[in-house]
Parts: sequence; structure tokens; C-alpha cells
Amino acid sequence: MAIRKVDDHPYIKYGNKTKRSYEEMRKAEDFLPGGVTANIKHFDPYPIVMKKGKGAVVEDVDGNEYVDYLMGYGALASGHGHPEIKKAVADQMETDGTFLFGTPHALEAAFAEKLQFHYPSMERLRYTNSGTEATLLAVRLANAFTGRKRIAKFEGHYHGGYNEVLYSINPPESEAGEEDNPKAVPESAGLDLFGEHKPLILPFNNIKATEKLIKKYKSELAAVIIEPVQGGFIPAEKKFMKKLREITEKNNIVLIFDEVKTGFRTALGGGQELYDVKPDITTLGKVIGGGFPIGVVGGRKDIINISRPKPSGDVFDAGHGKKSASKEVLFHSGTYNGHPTILAAGLATINLLEREFNSVVEHTKRLREGIESAGKKAGVPLRTVGLGTIFSVVCTREEKIRNYRDLQKTNLELRKEMDFHLLNEGIYTKPLNRYSISTAHGERELEATLKAYETVLTERLGG
Repeated sequence: MAIRKVDDHPYIKYGNKTKRSYEEMRKAEDFLPGGVTANIKHFDPYPIVMKKGKGAVVEDVDGNEYVDYLMGYGALASGHGHPEIKKAVADQMETDGTFLFGTPHALEAAFAEKLQFHYPSMERLRYTNSGTEATLLAVRLANAFTGRKRIAKFEGHYHGGYNEVLYSINPPESEAGEEDNPKAVPESAGLDLFGEHKPLILPFNNIKATEKLIKKYKSELAAVIIEPVQGGFIPAEKKFMKKLREITEKNNIVLIFDEVKTGFRTALGGGQELYDVKPDITTLGKVIGGGFPIGVVGGRKDIINISRPKPSGDVFDAGHGKKSASKEVLFHSGTYNGHPTILAAGLATINLLEREFNSVVEHTKRLREGIESAGKKAGVPLRTVGLGTIFSVVCTREEKIRNYRDLQKTNLELRKEMDFHLLNEGIYTKPLNRYSISTAHGERELEATLKAYETVLTERLGG
């Protein structure tokens, strides 16, 4: 792996500061494509390799410490290695005597009851092993329930790495089509082989154009899937969300809220609590696993119960001479679904957030105000956009960021340069990524972050 030669100062300092990360990544390329196990972990010129985390701080293989705002892409709402989460995991293994049953166990219903308290729209639910698996199951449920095959998604929204939704997440403007009628732009090689799965792309926060497109294709659409807060930080407008619910309901189209990013982040009850909108299906992930892999699909009983087992209705049931009912049931299974250790960690996380969520929101608000104040003082055009405990920094003087196209008009190069300067000052998030605040981010971390921002904006980028 060759380091791209860049004369820009932050890249030079970054290279000097993270030499062992570079060596680790070069070695990893002998075994892993690009040296990573997920494309999202990569960034140019090479990513930092971490070795330790505690609270709100991570340490890399070079011994550099950072205040962490990536937080496992928002999954670590309690920070790294929270003692209550550790204890819950240890207690589960000690009490149960095993990591895995492969049978029903008490935590499955206990965790479901806790989720349903915060998400009453989830009348019945199923566990998966990731947010991607959750949205995939949600789409299959909608297909089976309606008898239709096509789905609609919004431009700029991400729902996982599979054929039906891997379109128009960050499309080039030259390929994205008209703002009122976006094109489905593939975001991966190989998708052209699956043309029948191509989704209808809708314009976020543009209800007039959205309604027109849904009405035009209503006979084909099984579902509309949406992040109620795009990317976790660009909010839907309330009138947009209310009208979308009305349109989908009127046309018998399943409305799926992908709350993998927003669940227990924008509010304890996610986007549906904030907007007071009841979706037909909700997907959750990230936070609810306490740092372990999990996903959940929940929603209306009549939809979710399509997956309810029947006698001789299992794909693995030999039948014993009886007629199989497997085609009458939406098959959903997984050895690790409802993993007891993960549910114990997740339950402890939710209990912790029920006590501390409001204080985390307050810390997030103070951090956002401090960043904006530092930008104003330094004459650097920036503002923060987000809800609850998650936000992003956008380099613009514009008041409103309503969708993907607005975001593309901001100064992304300035944001990237700023992020590398901040990395060199000990503030970590993947360049251009959002900020996720945890219960571990206290006064010390906030002060260190704002001091780093003042240094970067005034001494490096100020005008």
C-alpha cells in the first residue's frame, strides 16, 4: 500500500503521528481486501488502527489518545467498556452457564417488552444480527404482505448493503437526475445484474414531488422505507412526515421507519416519538446491542405474524409424509437471533439511557453551541445539524440543510481538512462522519474538544 503524497500540512502530521497504523494496514492488505473487513472502515490515505478504548477515549497502536466521537458509528451510547454493560454480560454468562442456547430463553421476551415500551408501534418483533439484516427482513415482510415486489427509498438514505436498497446514497449530481424525480444510481458493482430490484428513488423533505411519484407507481410499491432523520442528523420536516404517513396509508403501502441510527439517539423512542407518527414496521440496531451485533424488526401484528411458525411449516421440516406449509410462512431464522449475551448487554444499555439520556442531550447541545461559537469567532463558515445525541458539522453559512443535495453544496473539502487537523489534535471521528455522544462524554472531554476546535479553526483554518 502506497501512501498518497499530499503536500497539505495535516496529512504530513497525520503520517508522522500514525506510522504504526500505516504498517499495520500495509500488513493487513496481505490478507484482507484493502486491509479492512468493511468498506466503511477505510479512508484515505489510510485509517487509524485502534488497540484500546475506555469511556470516551480510544488509543491507537502508536499510543495516541483521542476523544472518540465515532462511537462505533453511534452504537456505543454508553461509551467504551461501561462497567454496567460488562457486569450484565458477565452475570448472564455466570448465571446461565453458557453463551448460547439455540432455544427460547427468558431474555427474549424481557428485552422485547422493554423495546415495546419505547416503541409501541412494534406490536410484535423479531431479532436479527445487524441493522442490515433487519431492513432486509422488513422489506421481505412488506413484499409478502402486499404481494408487490418494488420498494421506494429516499435519495441520500442508507439501509444496508444489499441489492434492493444499495442505490442513490451518495450519487454524483451529474448522474442523480432531476431534484423532483431522482434516478436510481447504483452504489456498488454488480447491481446491474439485479435490475428487477431497482428501487424508486424519492426526494427527501419534498412532499409534493414524493406524493406525485408514489401515486404514479402505487400499484408496484410494497413499501416506502425512510430514515426519519437522514444519516442520523438531517431531520425530516414534521409536515413532510405526517403527509408521508397519510399517503402510504391511503395507498396501502407499508411504511418502514429505519431507526437503526436514530433509535435511542434522537429520542429514547426514536424518530417516531419526535414526529408522533406510527410506522407499519420499524427496524432498530446499533445502540440496542450495547456494542454487540444486533438488529430488530417490529411492527403491526398482521404484518410481523406472517413469520409465525406453523405445523410442518419449517424449511428444515422433513414433513414426515405430510404436506409442507413452508410456502405459507415467511421464513426467518438465524442461529444467533436473540443471543442471550447480547440481549443482556442491550437491556443494561437501555436501563442506563433511561436514567442518563437527558444529560447526554444537554452535553450534546453545549458541544454544538461551542463548535458554532468557535467557528464564528474564527470566521470559518460552519454550523451543526442534528437531533438528540447525534449531529454533524457542515461547512456552510446556509441556514437549512434539508436533504442530500443541500449537503452536497456545502464545503466538503474544508470539512475533511478540518477533520484531519482535529485528528492531529486528538479528536476522533472518521473524516466527514457524524458525531455520536455517549454517557461517557463529560466536562473534560467537552473542554478538550472545544479547545481543539478553537486551535484548529483559529490557527489552521481561520481567515
